[in-house]
Amino acid sequence: MILLIPLTFLGFLKTYFNQIPTFEENITPYIHIHAIIASVWILMLIVQPILVRNRKYKLHKKIGKISYLLFPLLILSFIPQMIRIINSDYPNFLFFPLADSLLLILFYSLAIYHRRNMPKHMRYMIGTAIVFLGPTIGRIGPLMLGLSENVTQNSQYGLIYIILIGLIILDRKHLKNYQPYLIILTTWIIHQITFNLIF
Repeated sequence: MILLIPLTFLGFLKTYFNQIPTFEENITPYIHIHAIIASVWILMLIVQPILVRNRKYKLHKKIGKISYLLFPLLILSFIPQMIRIINSDYPNFLFFPLADSLLLILFYSLAIYHRRNMPKHMRYMIGTAIVFLGPTIGRIGPLMLGLSENVTQNSQYGLIYIILIGLIILDRKHLKNYQPYLIILTTWIIHQITFNLIF
């Protein structure tokens, strides 16, 4: 999860961070709001497991309750981007924010449903973290490595599969319940099939 910080920075270096402080190129207030909310969410994903590891359960729960407000704001912050894409020359790109939102809602809902079952809760929250690999790698590939959108996206799926299969193997080795990772893996397979059908 800590790797999300440098990956996010690299992914949005040319399109966002390099424009500080003037933000002259197509940066609307809505993009700033989305960036702030997403950054706070990523920070929360990093802090929460550290609190659990250090047995700061009360603080973990308090921050977790903040997510009940923060998460809907995160999802709502995708809407201006969706509207902009719908009105653009590339409406099929709506797939990305829409699919990301659906996955985030699914994994977060499952994490909250299993909030009293820490192992399942943790695994579904990891699922929400993996969703953020999409927007970051999706920009690193074309903007920094010169890869096509198709190659970048399918490379991203490969990385996600490696991560999830590695976590499944680790859970099997330690005789833990890896079912959440299987559910997450299945959703990403559907995600990849849908992407390749659309694009």
